[in-house]
Amino acid sequence: MDWNELKAASIFPVGEPNNAYARYFDGQSWLNMLSLKQVSIGNVSFEPGCRNHWHIHHAKKGGGQILLVTAGRGYYQEWGKPARELHPGDVVNIPPEVKHWHGAAPDSAFQHLAIEVPGEETSNEWCEAVDPAGYAALV
Repeated sequence: MDWNELKAASIFPVGEPNNAYARYFDGQSWLNMLSLKQVSIGNVSFEPGCRNHWHIHHAKKGGGQILLVTAGRGYYQEWGKPARELHPGDVVNIPPEVKHWHGAAPDSAFQHLAIEVPGEETSNEWCEAVDPAGYAALV
């Protein structure tokens, strides 16, 4: 799926370039916050090849993240485990304290809703970039 196909298929507006978090992404992403009340939900769109860096959602209690894939093809990977290919309709439940990354496949744009699970004393820790050679091998 190319970028224009993703924008046409998106049921939620793509939003603006994700400049506030650009240093934690390889490639261009866009963010449209759909909800900041009760539960934080962001529509995150990735150009082909874009992925975020390894990161951890910390929480003393509760917390974590849920991804609902809405368009394109992408990947999710937990530290020390193989990457999982993602397609529209896939759901990823990410517990707190799990180091992971997610993003587009090298040859496809990708979009998901990112739902922040409420918790106590939550924070995000951004870590190193995904190894480019390992990522390229996912095609």
